[in-house]
Amino acid sequence: MTASLIYVYGVARDADGAPAEALAGLRGVADAPVHLVRAGDDDEVVAAVSPVPAQDFQEAALTAHLEDLDWLESVARAHHRVIEALAARTTVLPLRLATVYLDDDRIRDMLEARREAFAERLTDLAGHEEWGVKISVEAPPAARHPPEPSAKPDPAAASAADPELSPGRAYLSRRRAQRHARDEAHRDAERAAERVEAAARAHAVDRVRHRPQQGELARGPGENVINDAYLVPLRHAESFRTDVMRAADGLSGVCVEVTGPWAPYSFSADGRTEPSKRAAP
Repeated sequence: MTASLIYVYGVARDADGAPAEALAGLRGVADAPVHLVRAGDDDEVVAAVSPVPAQDFQEAALTAHLEDLDWLESVARAHHRVIEALAARTTVLPLRLATVYLDDDRIRDMLEARREAFAERLTDLAGHEEWGVKISVEAPPAARHPPEPSAKPDPAAASAADPELSPGRAYLSRRRAQRHARDEAHRDAERAAERVEAAARAHAVDRVRHRPQQGELARGPGENVINDAYLVPLRHAESFRTDVMRAADGLSGVCVEVTGPWAPYSFSADGRTEPSKRAAP
């Protein structure tokens, strides 16, 4: 028999049996059935869990797997599927991707030890959802294809740009124009960030700043400069989205993307990175 560990997706409140109904028949990571674990028979705080192969989730193997984007995406999709099923029926506190314990008993001990903290956070999150806000700078046409640092100036091209300048001066002038275009785009992004934050703060009760996405994670156009998450009351969701999308109107070269709603991944006890002070709703 293959040794297994227990994967924990998140913690939820169970006052009426809704979590069990939400998870009925649902398969999680490694296509395993998902079940609930609670510290005591009468405890409303439960954890959604499923068995996973120990060979894939022991520390050394997991470290290697986290470099495999295909494997990581598969686990993330299964994790998200379970969290979303719970979030549709009750308040859920997502835990970090690939959180594992030796067995259900260890999870019961964890729930017992953190019961008050979990209950308090679930109360805070009730009636709220997460929205993501990204701001990207779209490179101006003049800055999209700058000359290679090692490339020699093209006298013909430089002279064609401004026939009254020498080739060397025309080349330097073009480089200055490219720098100016990039600087102007970033100034517009700063103005957009100020406007977006003001619009979002009018509706959200909390914010988490994530690192801007780079490399393979940055699949959108341009350079991602803002990657924030906001905790928004359900009754403010539509006005939040509308006001944030309008905040950057009139600023060229700036793209504002609003995603959601999501379960409150960024606002779980384990998910916060750079929390801001809580604001009034």
